[in-house]
Amino acid sequence: MTQIHSLPLENDSVTEDGLTHDDYYRIAESCLPGAGLGGYSLPEDVRFIIAKGEGSRIQDVRGRWYIDYVGGAGALVLGHSHPNVLKAVQAQLPKGLHYFGTLNDVAIRLAKELVEAIPCAERLIFTTTGSEATFYAMRIARAFTGRNKILKFEGAYHGNHDYSAFSMFPSKPSDYPSGRADTGGIPNAVQPTVLVSPYNDLEAVEKIVKKNRADLAAVIVEPVQRIIFPRPHFLTGLRRICDDNDVLLIFDEVVTGFRLAWGGAQEYFGVIPDLACYGKIVGGGGPLGCVAGRAEIIDLANPRNRGKPNYAYINGTLHGNPIAAAAGLATLAELKRPGFYKTLHAKADEFCKACQGVLDRHGLAAIAAGEASFWQILFTKTVPTSYADVMASDVAAARALDLASLKEGLYVLPNVRRFISAAHTSDDLEDTVRALDNACRTTNT
Repeated sequence: MTQIHSLPLENDSVTEDGLTHDDYYRIAESCLPGAGLGGYSLPEDVRFIIAKGEGSRIQDVRGRWYIDYVGGAGALVLGHSHPNVLKAVQAQLPKGLHYFGTLNDVAIRLAKELVEAIPCAERLIFTTTGSEATFYAMRIARAFTGRNKILKFEGAYHGNHDYSAFSMFPSKPSDYPSGRADTGGIPNAVQPTVLVSPYNDLEAVEKIVKKNRADLAAVIVEPVQRIIFPRPHFLTGLRRICDDNDVLLIFDEVVTGFRLAWGGAQEYFGVIPDLACYGKIVGGGGPLGCVAGRAEIIDLANPRNRGKPNYAYINGTLHGNPIAAAAGLATLAELKRPGFYKTLHAKADEFCKACQGVLDRHGLAAIAAGEASFWQILFTKTVPTSYADVMASDVAAARALDLASLKEGLYVLPNVRRFISAAHTSDDLEDTVRALDNACRTTNT
């Protein structure tokens, strides 16, 4: 078992290529904005550079091990470097890294597996990312209905395209149904086409949908929004409202798909959408996603219909990439094993209870919120049911504890949902409890 260590380390070891941690950061600062690969940048005293991952743990270039609760943003439900996933990828490598323009056998096998597993799926379209999947789902919904507007929920994350980047993380309540742009560079003409409602509020949703039904193509929802689970009957209510108003319902299952259950949120909550978006787990950690749904809707993207009214153009260089498809197939094979989800959920329940015990022993007004394999520590005493509830918690205190946990060898991103994987063990739980106890002691003095 690899050992996690507390920061700071006294030495900055040289890697195989002759570079140190500091060398890498100097290069990153000169080449990458904020020395990051996306939207996250850790403070200097806790930042690190990943060298490899094994099972539930990652190692940085200094040789320091962390217990990984980020899990590739939820993509690595089996943990890092699962032997059967590696075997599948290694078997595909000599056959080719990438093809384009016609079908490949691995993608076809994965498509069949996904259509059989996803409750709403009669057809599917491959994408490269979850962001692409939600973008294309919105396009197809507009093409199918002939309408322009999409309704999303405050605090929901549907990727980084212009139609999703409204009220993802607003600092104050949205002016419903108008959203707040989360980024510069979005054309002014886009905002009127994106409507926003508070999550878990059926009355607000129904009011907005009825008022805009003449030009509303779809409602898109994360069945589990970050760490916020739906109230009883919320998803059922969305299905009813959409049916009553002839509006499509889209589930963003990029995170929940194949994590909550074999059939994702659709199986877990018993509600079937018209379209569903996937990424992360379906590619086994590789660049692959998909849009699945009713055949009459998905078939608008049939390339044989190019030039016809309502044809929805969808194409991508890496769609159905054979390496990612091989990783996805191998991952799904593991998830189909009897008892997989029961074991995963039980492990997560045990973990949250243990973490709650640590928080209680330190007298912290905080909860280890979670269900299934999702979890996050929030400084509040009530389980959140909306984005407003999360923002009303002590976000600064949670961030301080998360940063202290990083120093103790727990890989978490501050104020971001985290995940339990099949690779986490009882040893990980013991080490996590010990590290969290130290972190609480540090921040509670």
